[in-house]
Amino acid sequence: MEAGLFIAFEGGDGAGKSTQVRRLAAAFEAAGREVVVTRQPGGTPLGQALRDLVLHGDHMSARAEALIFAADKAQHVEAVIRPALERGAVVITDRYVDSSIAYQGAGRDLGVEEVRALQMWAVDSLRPGLTVIVDISAEEGRRRRGAVHDRLESEGDAYHEAVRRNFLDLAAAEEWRYLVVDGTHDPDDVHEQIWARLRLGQEGVPGERLA
Repeated sequence: MEAGLFIAFEGGDGAGKSTQVRRLAAAFEAAGREVVVTRQPGGTPLGQALRDLVLHGDHMSARAEALIFAADKAQHVEAVIRPALERGAVVITDRYVDSSIAYQGAGRDLGVEEVRALQMWAVDSLRPGLTVIVDISAEEGRRRRGAVHDRLESEGDAYHEAVRRNFLDLAAAEEWRYLVVDGTHDPDDVHEQIWARLRLGQEGVPGERLA
């Protein structure tokens, strides 16, 4: 049995993460791997209910928001991610722990380390082998989103720039576990950068060789 591989996509709203998730899943499937594509929040029935509550519900406190995201991740890891990894699948998630660190820890000013500790407890310390950050400015993200906004998307540019800076700080602190790509580049070029990183089996994706 091949070892499971866990890849997370992070970045600001409107960065193009979903497009890259789909392209990477197709590439792995063409290589003969089982692929599980999921998202946070919302990758389980409980997670979908929590997603509707936290993104589209009434105002809630920043701490309540952080706790709801943590509950979603705890269920997600136990019900979806760990079982898939244990049977050797490639798991690709649209958002994971770093989103909570950035959006609640930095954006909501709850404290990066405090939110990190909460999230890592929720996921029982499970970390992706590789986290891809699709980077765009807050201004570009707002332009791409247009007039449709959930509770977090509707925050101002200062909030989204704080989130962006935190994503980049996380990547700079552990470069071997991250790949930062420019979300304003052609989607085909972005995909090729991601696939090349995985194909080479660089640090942060232990044991993975596609060529």
